[in-house]
Amino acid sequence: MGESAASPERGRRRAAPPPGSSDPSRLSRLSPPARPTGIGLSLRERTRLAVGERLPSWVRLRCGLAPRTLAALVVVLVLGVAFAVQHFRAGRPEPVPAPQLAGSTPPAPEAAAPGPSPGPPPTREPTGRIVVDVSGKVLRPGVLHLPAGARVADALRAAGGVRAGTDLAGLNRARVLVDGEQVAVGVPQAPGGPAPGPQGPAGGGVPGGGPLSLSTATVEQLDTLPGVGPVLARHIVDYRAEHGGFRSVGELREVKGIGDRRFEELQPLVRP
Repeated sequence: MGESAASPERGRRRAAPPPGSSDPSRLSRLSPPARPTGIGLSLRERTRLAVGERLPSWVRLRCGLAPRTLAALVVVLVLGVAFAVQHFRAGRPEPVPAPQLAGSTPPAPEAAAPGPSPGPPPTREPTGRIVVDVSGKVLRPGVLHLPAGARVADALRAAGGVRAGTDLAGLNRARVLVDGEQVAVGVPQAPGGPAPGPQGPAGGGVPGGGPLSLSTATVEQLDTLPGVGPVLARHIVDYRAEHGGFRSVGELREVKGIGDRRFEELQPLVRP
């Protein structure tokens, strides 16, 4: 009976491992997991493994290597790089133009070199046309329309020229004609009467003190007669041009604007 009681205890002692030996299952639980070699892993797993190896141990223990943790780390890294670039660009100095002082005036441009002094202004040519009456010893006497600034020689040329044997000693062919003037060619002038010109005689009396010839007097000369103005003088010249001159003083009654009273005033002062 004593042997049977001792047998179970010996069996338990026999089943227990020796003191220096190790239990295989216990060793497998305590030993760290084997590091994967990377063979057969996807790119995502290899990236996670590489990042996990480079992290500190406390980070690995606290955060682990879950995909969400890895994505958060990548986002934080990208944001940090972007912030650093923005901070670097904002800190760069920018050139600022120097402010202009108040009251300062811009530099004056250099004075241009003096050029040659301009000459006298060109003489303006007269414009328009004039009407003159050419009478006397010309081939085609009558009223002519000439350009302003024409001379007596131009009027003679427009009238067909002077008849042969006509004395032109008292005619200034270089004189400039005026509008409404009469050019009498080869007709003797009244005694003491001045040669017709662009300006009328000075004073208001009858030229030379004698009767004024109605056939040769200009508008300016007729204007000096009492009661005759520029308009009436023009009517006298127009009548003379239409009828080839005055054959008698009585023809003044037929001129527009001359009545009996005015004719009585002009009769002793004029002649045909």
